[in-house]
Amino acid sequence: MAMNTSFTIGIVAISMLLHAAYSTIQYRTLLKITEDEFTGPPYEVLVELMLVMVLSLFAGLTVPGNFRSILPDSDENRVVFVPSNKNFMIFNHRGMAFPTKMGLKLN
Repeated sequence: MAMNTSFTIGIVAISMLLHAAYSTIQYRTLLKITEDEFTGPPYEVLVELMLVMVLSLFAGLTVPGNFRSILPDSDENRVVFVPSNKNFMIFNHRGMAFPTKMGLKLN
């Protein structure tokens, strides 16, 4: 399946989620007018939310692309620094792309 189709399914899922939220708000407003008690969202909203969950799960798994295997013998998975205390080992990972600010002080 093409990425454009999966992306479109994700957009449809988000719009269905917004519609379910709007329907629930509208239902609660109707209950306030008729002075009934709110016991939960209507059955149609629950079915719509289950469909949204399935569609968003599908889109979330297919939009990023194919899964790649992790090779244990790859040079990218090597330890960069091995301290004497093995609890604080540093590995190459995608979190290293973000800048770190280590100016925190504990009292």
